[in-house]
Order: sequence, then structure tokens, then C-alpha cells
Amino acid sequence: MRITDIIWKEHIIEKNALKHDVSVAEVEEVLLSEPVVRKIAKGYVYGENVYAALAQIRSGRYLIVFFIKKKRGMALPISARNMDYAEKKYYARHR
Repeated sequence: MRITDIIWKEHIIEKNALKHDVSVAEVEEVLLSEPVVRKIAKGYVYGENVYAALAQIRSGRYLIVFFIKKKRGMALPISARNMDYAEKKYYARHR
């Protein structure tokens, strides 16, 4: 899956920063790299499903970003946080 652009909502930026200590730059680094992506849920809108992108960023953090895949390679992040133990194992197996 190739992501070419990111749609940002202000309340998501604030939540990621305050609750999970994840910056916009870190989310963009995950989504615009070559993350391990898996489908999480079927979306309410046809063709707009929820996915999780897992990657280790340059700082060494292991992050998981939940996003809605929009049309034409666009992504709408809905949450981002550090990976838990099981997610790190999944990432190690699939990268």
C-alpha cells in the first residue's frame, strides 16, 4: 500500500501529542516509509477501511499508527502510539 498524502485533523494531532507523546513528524515518518500494514476493520464508507501501520522510526521508537485509507493514496490518521509487546513480535515477523 502506497501512501502519498496525509489528511490531518487538529483534535487527532492534539490527542496523539498529549495522550501518547507522538508528534506529527513521527506519524508522517511511519506512514510515508514502508511500514508493515494490516487491515484492522471494515470502514463505514465503501473502500475506506481502517488499517494499522507498524514501523520503527529513526529515533528507535516502535510506533503503530491507526488510519483510514482514503482515495488516491491519502491517509487519515486516527491514533498513534508505541507498539506493545505483541505488536512488536508481529512487526518483527512481517517486515
